[in-house]
Amino acid sequence: MIIQKLLFYVLPRVDDELAMWIREIREFDSDELAHQAMSSIKLKKFHCQGGSVYSLYPGCNTDTIVELIVALQTISDYLDNLCDRTEVKEERAFRQLHLAFTEALEPDNNMSDYYLYYPLKEDGGYLNKLVNKCRLCIKILPSYNLVKEHTVRLGRLYSDLQVYKHLPLDIREKKVMEWSIPYLKDYDGISSWEFAAAAGSTLAIFMLFAIASDDKCSGQDIAKILEAYFPWVCGLHILLDYYIDLKEDKEWGDLNFVSYYSNMEECESRLKLFIRNAIEGISKLDNSIFHLTVIQGLLALYLSDPKAEYGKQAAISRRLVKSGGSMANFLWRMCWYLRKKGVV
Repeated sequence: MIIQKLLFYVLPRVDDELAMWIREIREFDSDELAHQAMSSIKLKKFHCQGGSVYSLYPGCNTDTIVELIVALQTISDYLDNLCDRTEVKEERAFRQLHLAFTEALEPDNNMSDYYLYYPLKEDGGYLNKLVNKCRLCIKILPSYNLVKEHTVRLGRLYSDLQVYKHLPLDIREKKVMEWSIPYLKDYDGISSWEFAAAAGSTLAIFMLFAIASDDKCSGQDIAKILEAYFPWVCGLHILLDYYIDLKEDKEWGDLNFVSYYSNMEECESRLKLFIRNAIEGISKLDNSIFHLTVIQGLLALYLSDPKAEYGKQAAISRRLVKSGGSMANFLWRMCWYLRKKGVV
């Protein structure tokens, strides 16, 4: 039922939302900003498609959560391009830009000048409109006051990582490691780069949006979700993303946390650990089948990408899918077919 509604209702709604934002890009005065905004949507559309599954969490207002997830993820992908694919490498410029991400989660705060230290600014109000869209959706969620502290904390972790990981090659690794080390005392058994990977995921934020749709959600519900999602589900999400981008990131000179494993055998072992711990964690949650479907969907979506078939990764990818169970294998085959048809 989840898969059917995702394919035939939610994904078309995602397309509608993205089409609306593409129309906004036509108002840009800066050709470079327009190019980065357009490419962030066209090349990273699957981030919105995957995240939108949380709009199907039981009790959600699906339309509101789709709009919110698409807007926040579009902010994320656009800022990633502004930091990653231009000549700007200043920390203060990146930090100012990423105030858009955290302020999107704080509907009652004033909005900053996000381009203050960035040389290009003429986006026709695009970034402000995305932030406002998030805020309008958030104000509809009856229990957002219960999750706000956590979404903002996760948003700040996400933003910190994005700032440091896009700094020049000679300093970014040191910055990321120094930033992550103080947090490790709270998360046994993971490395600095695995923590950083978890911080780079938006899935826990999306899940908090979903549960905030329920006017009966409790602090205990929220705590259980956070324990399951961070670092395990979130870490798995971004490690898979880096796993399929390993070759590409090496060519671009981009930071890739999977490259810190000593070899591909260790990489496979650690990814399987994240899969096991993620599945164990979500088994304790309400609607555990929903969360399990999300994990299996992550494996299917990322490991059906042609980039997961490069060299030794082909055999590893098959084993990782298998470790997610028979449904992960079914979803992997479905994603492979949908990629062939150009749906994802």
